[in-house]
Amino acid sequence: MGSGRWSTDVYSAAAKYRAATGTSAFAHSDSGARAVHDALNPHGVTVRESRDSDQHPQATPIAILFDVTGSMGSVPRMLQTKLPELFGLLIRKGYCTDPQILFGAIGDATCDKAPLQIGQFESDNRMDDDLGRILLEGGGGGQRTESYELAMYFMARHTALDATARGRRGYLFIIGDEMAYRQVKPAEVRRFIGDTITEPISTEAILAELRRSYDVYFIMPAHAGHTGDPEILAYWRGLLGQHVIELDDLGAVCETIALTVGLGEDATDLDSGLTDLAEAGSSAGATVGKALAPLGSSRGALVRSALPAGFGGDRATPVTRL
Repeated sequence: MGSGRWSTDVYSAAAKYRAATGTSAFAHSDSGARAVHDALNPHGVTVRESRDSDQHPQATPIAILFDVTGSMGSVPRMLQTKLPELFGLLIRKGYCTDPQILFGAIGDATCDKAPLQIGQFESDNRMDDDLGRILLEGGGGGQRTESYELAMYFMARHTALDATARGRRGYLFIIGDEMAYRQVKPAEVRRFIGDTITEPISTEAILAELRRSYDVYFIMPAHAGHTGDPEILAYWRGLLGQHVIELDDLGAVCETIALTVGLGEDATDLDSGLTDLAEAGSSAGATVGKALAPLGSSRGALVRSALPAGFGGDRATPVTRL
């Protein structure tokens, strides 16, 4: 995966075709499906890969996982409509080299049928196809927690990034409005991913493992069920520090992601990025500027962190493929 190049013309042609035929951009979900699409089913997946190639010699992995429970179901629909803007900024403004984007969805493993959906890293319009396959289940358990930790487990142990061999990390954006559960549970890992782990893993520990490969951000958009909840914000800030982004307008999510990557790659600073948005005809500058103001422009994506002491030394052995 990860071959080919994004084409706004192909995207526009597909959108026109859907409009002409009355087909939804989320045909799988809107057709009445109640189960995860086979292409996004994480069960039995060895790895999702972001690889360098002759066509993309310096791939930049960007994973975007969003909560699809309750009121968060509008997030993927917004992302789908804004894909051209996201790629326009990433590529035409040179915010990163060879972007490869993976989309996924998060629900609640205690009660949902599809609590984890994971696409592929793609460089071309197949990422639009992955979005369209997402099941917008709209479930959730109502406990102010969703299974973000299960998604972190998959991304930590079931993705392979050539970028890390070049001393870089990928970018992982989690878009949601609730807290993770306290632990990665063996029974849920076995049921939804297919691994056997012998004991629970704390969310802090799996996050530390995940951050060896990714800069991790949590985006809480406005108008979600728990937007602005101080306990939930404090929870994520305790885990991620300044990598928690409060976004006043969900419509600015793609511009926010693009500029965050540009800042992380040291390809732009915030003022220049906001100028880029204005030149591109985006009206999201004020929202994006407010959301990203806490982020410093000196952050890079170099691999710096290590696993916590006493954790992960046997990483090659704790998972048994069924």
